[in-house]
Amino acid sequence: MDGLSVAANVIAVVDLSAQVASLCFQYSVAVKDAKEDIGHLQREVNSVKDVLNGVKQLLDGAHNKTRLSVSQKLSDSLEDCFSELEALQKKLDPGEARKAMSRFGLRALKWPFKSKEVEKVILRLGRHKQTFSSVLQVDQTGLLINVDRKLDNSNLIADAVYRKVDSTDQNTYLAKLPTAKGASFDSHDEEYNATCLEDTRVDLRHHITEWSKDPDAKCIFWLSGMAGTGKSTIARTIARVFANQNVLGASFFFKRGEGDRGSATRFFTTITTQLISHTPELAPGIKKAIDADPTISEKSLKDQFEKLILQPLSEIKRASPYTSVLLVVIDALDECEREEDIKAILRLLAQAKDVRPIRLRVFVTSRPELPIRLSFRQMAESAHRDFILHEIAEATIEHDISAFLKYELTRIQVDRRLPVDWPGEANISILTQMAVPLFIFAATVCRFIGDPKWDPKKRLMTILEHQTASQASKLDRTYLPILTQLLFDQDDTERETLAREFREVVGAIVILANPLSVTALANLLDIPEDEIAYRLDLLHSVLSVTENRTTPIRLLHLSFRDFLLDPQKSGKNPFWIDEKEVHKRLASKCVKLLSRSKRLKQDICNVQWPGTRRNKIDNEAIKHALSPEVQYACRYWVYHLEHSKTTICDGDHVHVFLQERLLYWVEALSLMGNLNEIVSMIDILQSISETKTNTELFDFLRDAKRFILKNRSIIEEAPLQLYSSALIFTPEKSIVRNTFKDQVPRWICRPPKVQRDWSALLQTLEGHTWNVNDVAFSPDGRLVASASDDTTVRLWDSTTGATRSTLEGHTLKVSAVAFSPDGQLVASASNDETIKLWDLVTGAARSTLQGHTNPINSVAFSPDGRLVASGSADWTAKLWDLATGTAHSTLEGHIGSINAVAFSPDGQLVASASDDNTVQAVAFSPDGQLVASASRDATVKLWDLATGLWDSATGAETALSPLKGHRGWVRAVAFSPDGQLVASASIDNTVKLWDLATGVEMALSPLKGHTDWVQAVAFSPDGQLVASASSDKTVKLWDLATGTLSASIAVPEMISQLSFSPDGSYLNSNRGQINFSHKVSGFLLPPHYIPPRGFFISKEWVCSDSMDEILWLPQDFRTEAVAVRGAFIVLGHSSGAISFIEIDLTQLSNLPT
Repeated sequence: MDGLSVAANVIAVVDLSAQVASLCFQYSVAVKDAKEDIGHLQREVNSVKDVLNGVKQLLDGAHNKTRLSVSQKLSDSLEDCFSELEALQKKLDPGEARKAMSRFGLRALKWPFKSKEVEKVILRLGRHKQTFSSVLQVDQTGLLINVDRKLDNSNLIADAVYRKVDSTDQNTYLAKLPTAKGASFDSHDEEYNATCLEDTRVDLRHHITEWSKDPDAKCIFWLSGMAGTGKSTIARTIARVFANQNVLGASFFFKRGEGDRGSATRFFTTITTQLISHTPELAPGIKKAIDADPTISEKSLKDQFEKLILQPLSEIKRASPYTSVLLVVIDALDECEREEDIKAILRLLAQAKDVRPIRLRVFVTSRPELPIRLSFRQMAESAHRDFILHEIAEATIEHDISAFLKYELTRIQVDRRLPVDWPGEANISILTQMAVPLFIFAATVCRFIGDPKWDPKKRLMTILEHQTASQASKLDRTYLPILTQLLFDQDDTERETLAREFREVVGAIVILANPLSVTALANLLDIPEDEIAYRLDLLHSVLSVTENRTTPIRLLHLSFRDFLLDPQKSGKNPFWIDEKEVHKRLASKCVKLLSRSKRLKQDICNVQWPGTRRNKIDNEAIKHALSPEVQYACRYWVYHLEHSKTTICDGDHVHVFLQERLLYWVEALSLMGNLNEIVSMIDILQSISETKTNTELFDFLRDAKRFILKNRSIIEEAPLQLYSSALIFTPEKSIVRNTFKDQVPRWICRPPKVQRDWSALLQTLEGHTWNVNDVAFSPDGRLVASASDDTTVRLWDSTTGATRSTLEGHTLKVSAVAFSPDGQLVASASNDETIKLWDLVTGAARSTLQGHTNPINSVAFSPDGRLVASGSADWTAKLWDLATGTAHSTLEGHIGSINAVAFSPDGQLVASASDDNTVQAVAFSPDGQLVASASRDATVKLWDLATGLWDSATGAETALSPLKGHRGWVRAVAFSPDGQLVASASIDNTVKLWDLATGVEMALSPLKGHTDWVQAVAFSPDGQLVASASSDKTVKLWDLATGTLSASIAVPEMISQLSFSPDGSYLNSNRGQINFSHKVSGFLLPPHYIPPRGFFISKEWVCSDSMDEILWLPQDFRTEAVAVRGAFIVLGHSSGAISFIEIDLTQLSNLPT
């Protein structure tokens, strides 16, 4: 290599590595006992070649090669690597063995290395590869630096840091994203699946490669084809090629019946996890999304895609020229369970077409199912390119299948030491004609013939005997020869027994919603493991079965399931499986398994502390407590029951199971993270009930649904609250409460008094982080939209209460929300002075209406959906034309903020309602004759109860003269004990004192000292003190004789309710008790804040004094009026009711936290 340029040296090493890899391939075909060593060496050589190709591409593409300083210094490393490969080539060259090969074929080859020698070679090659990779990375960074010379050194350093993510931190937040096990192309589950041979699918692979490299190419390449035409093999091949070129960002291979691989639940989180491993620049954006919403993986597909993929990609400022394209490979999209999810995935992926600077390219394969075809038709043509696999010229397909058969059968011939002329060109030609156009036929036949337990020559003849079968059933000719072997040489009785056992075991395997291992399947079906293993021994050509009995059994291809379940084969095929009957048997087995005493029980993970969060329970503890077959039964027993088409009734095994184990089942689903599925399961059970009304079972199911809807959010968050909070706050007449009352923990001595029966309230939707201002139902009733102060609109599933989507885009609070009459749009009105129209299909903001000059309080669609009306704090209402996005007209006349607008049914009129100076607080005088009200109009009004609040003749207010003087809303009022004074608290940070005899503000007023809104005010029993509480987190005491500040007390949280004790020895507040230590000058000083002892209320939780959460309070039991004394908790409600809860401190203290 002396005297050659660096580029020439690179080319020489690449060529030599290709030759060595080719030699390794020959040995892999011929040598039987060293396949693992050969494979390792071949992969390492190919890996070195791929890295050097990257160096070559870098050298060829650089305009000024002198800038590639490090790559130019590769000579020594290249020469060492060349020498290593040259020695390998000489040792691998068959040499004298060629004569023997000409006589005996490839089997004459012998592997010249021992395993330890191979390890040393791989280690040396690995070091060379590491050197080349480092050089490539350094010079790529150098090129990036030269792209923009205006960046100073600090920016370059920051950019480098930005691209390098701390692996520990990355692992921490990526652990929050659940992934679908086995979904990537290079997973262990996909490891032994075939890829295309070198000389097959040549034109198609060329088209795909050109598409991936074209900067102007369409975003999505859709490869469609009927079952068995080789789509997955092509997808695996393309994914591997992209991975070797370092442009594969992620891959997801759907597989029906494979748990998370059969649904979209973990699709985008799996893609995200792979993307960040390939492209570290995405890390900050993804971390930000997870920090903002740790439960993002549970949100809608739209939210996951936008926050975890689209936004992080869009936030990347610069991309390397060598990572400017990211390829995502999605295989078998049609095997995703829900049609709605398939449509959503395609719609969302189409949005990636405009992402820059990194361009996203998506390669998708699927059968040409109607939902997928329709989705692509509705997509802009500029977003996708289509290729129909089964419309490729038959000659091309025939060539490729023939090449595959020759390759696989040659391997079998060498491994089994068969004659060199076996199986013969004529037989290969017959097999090819039998297979066209189904690659699955060729693959299955080769697995069948190559089974080491059988004579390949006899098995080949078995296949050839079926060549005259009807052309109408390719699947028959694929699978019948294999299954017929099971019954060979058996009498009628044995044949029937074997067929029945096949239907029982294999029938379950093909019907299962998620694959189970031999061990788990045996436990579920209550059949000995060995018996199942024996039944599967002859089926390795159609099922993936390993020696490890804890590994799931998988279908090698979905067409085997189609073949067995084909209803036209009933009575004709001894292996035909009655789908309904198998579902019925599996449902029964699931319920029976879950009914066993040790399988499900209260606190199955033994966490003990009632407030323990689900995310704090170790996943291994959950797996240990809930075995694979138990988890399967929990998730799918209702699914099997539904598909069995049977009904349920009072007293049957389903009814008994629910009466005994409903709560245990709910706890298990919560621990598994699948509680969101239970409402739809209960709906299914109600739909298959024999009688829909007036039966014990139906009433139980209806009550159970109410129970779940009311408590779903807390059971998901803290599973053991199921037995405490959920039960004790459920209505007294609830069937679930009374059935499981013995499950309430003993530390609850006295539960609160609750309503007798269920109210009209179905469930409380929680998720917004601030006030909710408006809600609306979609026209079909399936969605609820909510508008909040947290600047978002949320869409909720009205059946389950789960969040479907979060619409983000407003910059200030959202005041109102409305659905269009056709249910396609949502309009939201905000304090940011805009109205946004959201597309419910994509979740994107379709348009923004601007024109108001103050916050917008209300919004409504006209009945025909063409107009939107809005009401604003700028005192106007506007009508907007949706076709143009402009204001149709502006309606003026109000002299205050407009809070509501509505169209008449015929759309001809618009009604508007304006601000009415809302009352903020009221108080009665000591004699009960007067009421004082605090209002947003900055006044205090006095009302004479003797004459009534409103004149019945005129409808006019009968308030006495208002007390005016505050400069902002009045938040609270209080009468002095003698009824002569009124104190008022305002958002102007002051307290004012009013003389009721004259209606005039007193001379010592206002009382100033607070630095934020004054929220509460109270007189002492002797009338000498006024106490005030403020948002500035202080309580102040004022001397009424002088109007001066006597004391100021700092409190940990804002107090909004305040009153003196009857003897004036302490203050009661919604945040605890404020005691006074001694009397000074007629009143008690100095005060100090006494935090609650034993228990206290923190937001929605009753907590122990050690801050551990004990009991969750539902929405209707959360209040600021709280008193705690010893083991008693007293809650005061806005309705005037009082709730008492008593907790046994001794019992609770014995529980580990």
